[in-house]
Amino acid sequence: QVQLVESGGGLVQPGGSLRLSCASSGFTLDYYDIGWFRQAPGKEREGISCINSNDPRSDGSTHYADSVKGRFTISRDITKNIVFLQMNGLKPEDTAVYYCAPTCILPYDYWGQGTQVTVSS
Repeated sequence: QVQLVESGGGLVQPGGSLRLSCASSGFTLDYYDIGWFRQAPGKEREGISCINSNDPRSDGSTHYADSVKGRFTISRDITKNIVFLQMNGLKPEDTAVYYCAPTCILPYDYWGQGTQVTVSS
């Protein structure tokens, strides 16, 4: 099972930015679709962004939920084997625990610890 580790969360003021990282040891992330998901208190986990794999059957395209489109950017650093989620224009409603997974769709059963993002003044 592919194991991923999220990092980069923190406390930021509204309008601020954070860059989340999704890393793996032992698995080449370029071969997988990688999704970012988040779960706010009292709410279900939701998918917010995905980047398709770069294998010959796929095209590495990116996808965003309407709630983050235009503010968040997902990307890969192939040399470092990391998938980033650049988050700009953060809003209080973006407060959640953020997770990455080797899939673009739910359900998924092997979540990591996630990284907390808190947007507050």
